[in-house]
Amino acid sequence: MTADAPGTPVRVVVVDDSALVRRLLTAILDGDPRTTVVATASDPIQARAAIKETDPDVVTLDIEMPHMDGLSFLEKIMTLRPTPVVMISSLTQEGADTTLQALEMGAVDFVAKPTADLRNALGELGREIVDKVVAAAGAKRRLAARRIGGPCSAAPAVHHSALALLGVAGHTGSVVAMGASTGGVEALREVIATLPANAPGTLVTVHMPSAYTGRFAQRLDALSAMSVKEAEHGDRVLPGHVYIAPGGRHLELVRDGGAYRCRLHEGEKVQGHRPSVDVLFQSVAAAAGRRGIGVILTGMGRDGADGLKRMRDEGARTIGQDERSCVVYGMPRIAKELGGVEREVPLSRVAETVMGLLPQPVP
Repeated sequence: MTADAPGTPVRVVVVDDSALVRRLLTAILDGDPRTTVVATASDPIQARAAIKETDPDVVTLDIEMPHMDGLSFLEKIMTLRPTPVVMISSLTQEGADTTLQALEMGAVDFVAKPTADLRNALGELGREIVDKVVAAAGAKRRLAARRIGGPCSAAPAVHHSALALLGVAGHTGSVVAMGASTGGVEALREVIATLPANAPGTLVTVHMPSAYTGRFAQRLDALSAMSVKEAEHGDRVLPGHVYIAPGGRHLELVRDGGAYRCRLHEGEKVQGHRPSVDVLFQSVAAAAGRRGIGVILTGMGRDGADGLKRMRDEGARTIGQDERSCVVYGMPRIAKELGGVEREVPLSRVAETVMGLLPQPVP
C-alpha cells in the first residue's frame, strides 16, 4: 500500500548523519498517525539502498553528510528515482544558500534545523515537520522536468520584450502583491524572472526564516530584469522593483501622500506565520484598492486566502495559480473556494496575466 490510499500513513526514509537527529525525527514521524518511518540512513550509500528497498513516499534529507553532500545526492534522486524530498537544513548563511539551491533543484520543502538545544527545538518543530512531509507526499512530482543545475542554468526563459509590449508606462499607481509557501521558491523565480523591467512595484511574502529571505532576494535579483531586494521599513515602492518580506516580520503596503511605502512590523503571527500573506494582502486592499493586483501561488494551508478575497472585494484584480502547476494546491484552492480568485492560470502564464490586467494608458 502507499500513501495514496485513504488513511495510510506516509512512508518516510530519514537520511541524516547525526544519530540523535535520526532518532528525534523517527520519534516525531512515528508519533503521528499520518506518517511512519520505514528506514533511516546515515549517509548517501545507505540511503540509496534504503530508498531502493522501501520505495518511500518522501525522503527527509540532511544538507551536510559524509561521502556525498546533500545537493549531489538530491540530484541523483531527482534524476534516477524522482521522490518528494524535504530538506533538513541549518539556520546559517551557508545553509540558506544550499537550501535555496535544493529547492530550485526540485526539493519540495525544507525544515530549518536549530543550531542549539536540538532535542527540545526539534520537538517544538514536530507539527511543522509532519505537516511538510504529508504535504510533500501529495505534491506533484515535477522533479526532473528540466536540467538540474545552478540558478542561472535552471532559470525560465525570460520574454521581457514581449511582456513589455503590454505596456505599463505611466501606471505608477498600480501595485502587485504576491504570496507563496510550499513550492514558492521555484514558483516565484519563474514569475519574477519573467516580469519586464517596467512592471509595477511588487511586494512578496513567502514563508521563510530570516536567515533565508535576504539571500533569496539576492538570487532573484541576479535572474530578473526587475530590481529585487529584501524589504526595509520605509522603502518607497517603485515600478521595476520587487520587495521581499524579511523572515520574522510582516510586510504591509501603506500610503504616504501620493506614494506607496513598505511597512515592517513584528505583530502576532497570522495563520501561524510571520510574515503572513494575509497581512500583506489585507494592507494592499486598504492602501491600493482597485489599483492592486493580488497573486496567490503554491502553498500549504490557507494563508492569503482571506486577504485575497478582501482585495477582490475592494476592486483589485486577483490571480490564483492552477492546481496542475502547483506543488501544493492549498492556498490557491482555499482562495478560489472563498471567491477571492478572479482568474486561475498555470504558473507559466502568471507574469503575462499580471501585465495584461494592468490598466492601459489613455492615448
